[in-house]
Amino acid sequence: SKETFSRKSWLRLSTYKSWMHTPEALAKHYIPYNAKFLGNTEVEAPKGTEVVKDAVRKLKFQRHIKKSEGQKIPKVELQISIYGVKILDPKTKDVLHNCQLHRISFCADDKTDKRIFTFICKDSESNKHLCYVFDSEKCAEEITLTIGQAFDLAYKKFLESGGKDVETRKQIGGLQKRIQELETENAELKKQLQELEEQLMIAHVPPAGSVSVKLQSTDVFDMVPFSTVTPLVPSRASNGCPPPPGLTVVLSAGKDLFGAEPFDPFTCGAADFPPDIQSKLDEMQEGFKMGLTMEGTVFSLDPLDGRC
Repeated sequence: SKETFSRKSWLRLSTYKSWMHTPEALAKHYIPYNAKFLGNTEVEAPKGTEVVKDAVRKLKFQRHIKKSEGQKIPKVELQISIYGVKILDPKTKDVLHNCQLHRISFCADDKTDKRIFTFICKDSESNKHLCYVFDSEKCAEEITLTIGQAFDLAYKKFLESGGKDVETRKQIGGLQKRIQELETENAELKKQLQELEEQLMIAHVPPAGSVSVKLQSTDVFDMVPFSTVTPLVPSRASNGCPPPPGLTVVLSAGKDLFGAEPFDPFTCGAADFPPDIQSKLDEMQEGFKMGLTMEGTVFSLDPLDGRC
């Protein structure tokens, strides 16, 4: 029999199926599963029963060849949470693949031997659609449903956040960009300051035998300290301590110490965000809107598609 669950942005999968885990287990922790990893292969479409059937046949055929050469199917650990599906080496715990949920578009399990399951995920670097195929000991359907539940919870959280998480990431991206700009600007100012100091030291070397008399308080450059008619009133520092006595900083209205517009990551516009950050946020929203399709089908169609 064939059982299909189509996940749309306005329709929850839980309408069709009761989930197996508590939301807290997937949101605060992860659900682990052990499986054999047949591998992954590129597919032409993000969804479709025939698409995954072709991928399963291809990977099973490759696995039969490797088995005849004495190679065993590698074992992996799956860690499923609202943050994605991690594929790890069970001994070293090294992450072999990290599939983000909004990139997973299709899941299917075999209704005949209850072991084979697969999902299609869009690769983060190449943007190609890759089909991952696994062999689990009678847990195929459970793993598929767990991925579906994790997707459902992640998308629900995405909607409930009201964009707050997205805006926070945008602010972080904009702030990181501004920090890099300020570091570059600071290095240039230090260089100019050093050159100016050297020039002033050369220009103010007194002749031999002369006496240098200072009639007025000067700074390190033998210059009269800068002052204006309307100095700013010192304000208490963030840690509650007053500013050092005698320190007066005068800034032009709306300008910082270097004459630039002060940076506020909470009021910056969308144009201030680095393009890479913005594209990732857009891709995340698009992935969730595409939804996740879950399907139970039959992969074993001929003797070659039997046991791995």
